[in-house]
Amino acid sequence: MADWFLIVTIVVAIVVLAVAGIYLIANYQHPDDKNDAYFPKLTVLLGFMLAAATVLLLPLDVANNGGYSGCDGFDTKLCGGLNMALFWNIFFWAIPIFIFFLIPFMTFFYEADDGMLMAGTSVGANPTSRIGVAVKYELGVLFVFGVIFAVCYILLSEAAIPVANYTGSVSVTPINVQGGGGAFEKSMLGNMTDDDKAYFRSVKFDETKIEVPVGPGTFFAAFMAFFGWFFFAIFGGIGLAALPLDLILTFVRRPRHMDAVEFAEVQVNIRERVNDLVDVGELLKIEREENNTRRGGAQRGFFSRLSKAAQEERKTFLEFKKAVYLLEGDIEHFNNSSSHFKNNNPLVPYFALAFGILSIIISLLWILQIVINVLPVYPWHPFLNDYLRWFEGWFPPFGVIFAAIFSMYLLLCALKGCFKFGLRFVFIELHPMKLGKTYMSSFMFNIALVLLCALPVVQFTTTAFSDYARFTTIYQVMGIQVKYMKFFNFFWEKDVFVYALLIMAGLTSIYLFCWKKKDESKSSIALRDRIRAR
Repeated sequence: MADWFLIVTIVVAIVVLAVAGIYLIANYQHPDDKNDAYFPKLTVLLGFMLAAATVLLLPLDVANNGGYSGCDGFDTKLCGGLNMALFWNIFFWAIPIFIFFLIPFMTFFYEADDGMLMAGTSVGANPTSRIGVAVKYELGVLFVFGVIFAVCYILLSEAAIPVANYTGSVSVTPINVQGGGGAFEKSMLGNMTDDDKAYFRSVKFDETKIEVPVGPGTFFAAFMAFFGWFFFAIFGGIGLAALPLDLILTFVRRPRHMDAVEFAEVQVNIRERVNDLVDVGELLKIEREENNTRRGGAQRGFFSRLSKAAQEERKTFLEFKKAVYLLEGDIEHFNNSSSHFKNNNPLVPYFALAFGILSIIISLLWILQIVINVLPVYPWHPFLNDYLRWFEGWFPPFGVIFAAIFSMYLLLCALKGCFKFGLRFVFIELHPMKLGKTYMSSFMFNIALVLLCALPVVQFTTTAFSDYARFTTIYQVMGIQVKYMKFFNFFWEKDVFVYALLIMAGLTSIYLFCWKKKDESKSSIALRDRIRAR
């Protein structure tokens, strides 16, 4: 029977995530969506809860399986009694269903309403055919994904798990795998004395591999983790450096009262930028109408979107969107420093400063954990594992809470990294989250990104907290089956993505500290002249 404390924890977590999701949608949604787009809103709410719950499953798994010491096999009362294998399999299936079915379908359905399907390239869509348009595009997504998954599953759905047969007596107890003699995990060295380490390394052993078929659910986990790592390594690495800095800058650039001269200068600058962007917008509108006329009013097909002219049009449109976004931010800051100055909450910048300092600490702790525990062949020190184990011995819920905080922080870094990356590269469409100004398409884009990064975060935290999470169900999946699957094992064993994550964090830190200039839009005049020249 499941532990009542764990059941209450699950119920409370679901309620808290639901309330947080509803609050997020209610406060960030655009007024145009206030009494509309109910199905996309439901998709966003459930996707938000799914992403957060996926990351929170690891601390629950630790609590259910007795933490660092594990459950006593002869006394099941020490175990939580939850079937975590079932929990994880449900989430392994739910994530790709959301990413490849629900979110794309709802995005197509939502954008078909205003004739702006596929980021402004589909003009003249009939609102009455929204479902038909959404189904058409969704079938294409499902076909591509289905073929890729089927081929990969046929070719790669086996794990070659190494089993070590030791010669002589060994003074430490290895982890048994598949009933074999035991497979040594490098994290075990962190808990040995120097004499034990030297002795263990001197022991000779023969390693063989057992071919184990992997079920569809576990393969989904490996497939989605591998796919998501490309995003998490880039955006998560950027976010580890950018999130703390931007929170600090929120305090540094807090609204300040302007004198008359400064007010006049900023007002003139903003007026000129507004006029330039209005001209650009008119030119873009004329260009799109002319292109639509040449096509005879027909919607643009898939292959026509790959043409050089279409790519240039899309690039210009994205530049325009980012310039408008940055201008809106400057106007908001200008209003907060002038007409709305008395309405500002003076505590907000100080909260940002406090969270910025906390973020710096968490980012540094993660980087140190990677450097001294994850990447070395023989970990130099357990570091955060010892910290979590100390909490478990003192007050177990604190260990679970801190593991959840460190995991959720990585998701926030990925989201921040995507936005920071999108401001500088025009081939990434900007989907900012702004209070009272966020459309459902931006909501769904960000939820899809978070869901893509959820399983990489779980795999990464399981590896980073390998001592703390050794007896969990997810460790048996991610640390054994997924780790040794064909093709994927090279990336996991060589820590390819972890190195990429660390490199991106380092490069971003150097860039942000060296590039003092604030994000600015590209010259609206140059953008306007380029459109006129086409």
